[in-house]
Amino acid sequence: MNELELTGRARTHVIDLQHPQCTLHYEAVTAFLAMRDAATADGIDLTPCSSFRDFDAQLRIWNQKWNGERAILDSECRPLEVATLSDADKLDAILRWSAIPGGSRHHWGTDIDVMDRAAMPQGYRLQLISSEYAVDGVFGRLSRWLDDHMAHFGFFRPFKADRGGVAPEPWHVSYAPVAVPAAESLSLALLRQTLQDSSVAGKPQVLARLPEIYTRFLLAIDPP
Repeated sequence: MNELELTGRARTHVIDLQHPQCTLHYEAVTAFLAMRDAATADGIDLTPCSSFRDFDAQLRIWNQKWNGERAILDSECRPLEVATLSDADKLDAILRWSAIPGGSRHHWGTDIDVMDRAAMPQGYRLQLISSEYAVDGVFGRLSRWLDDHMAHFGFFRPFKADRGGVAPEPWHVSYAPVAVPAAESLSLALLRQTLQDSSVAGKPQVLARLPEIYTRFLLAIDPP
C-alpha cells in the first residue's frame, strides 16, 4: 500500500462488495468470503458491521467525540461526562475505543468488525461490547467459531487482550497477510505529517503525545 492508502486518504486498494455489503482490500476478499462460507456451513451468518473506513470518516468520529457531540465511553462501555475530563484524560478515553485518524486499521480494508446475524433475536440492537461475545453472550458461538477457524483463512484478532491501549474488541478481525506489512509500513513520521495537514480536533495535544499514541495504541496488538 502507498502512503495515501495506508492513512485512509485513498481507496484505490479496496473493493465494494454487495453480498455481504462491505468494502475490503482486494487481497482480503477471497479469504473473507471463504471464511464466511465456512461459517454458513456451521449455521453462522458471519456478517460485517464495519469494514473499510476512510480518513474523513475516522476524522468525523474523532472530532465528534472530542467536541462532545458523540459519546465517549470508559473501559466498561459506560458514558463519560466530557466536560469533567482534562484534555489528557479525554485523549486517553477516545483512543481506548477509536483510533486516531490516519492510524486506523480500518483504513487498510483488512480489518472487519463482525457479528452473527443468525444469532440476533428479532429487534435486537447491536452494541459491539465484549459481553455480546462472551461465552454466554448472543455472539458467544461466533466467538468460539472464530477462535477455532479464523487462522485457517488468514485472520486474527489484533485486540484480543488488554495491552494497556485499545480496549479488547472480540468482534474485530484482521487479515494478516496484508495487515502485518501495512502496520510495518505506517511510520510515525507518516502519521505525524498526515495529522499536521488535517483538521483533527485537539491537534496540539495529539501531536505532543504522538510517539506514545503510536507505540501504545497502534503497535501494541496481539500478533497473528
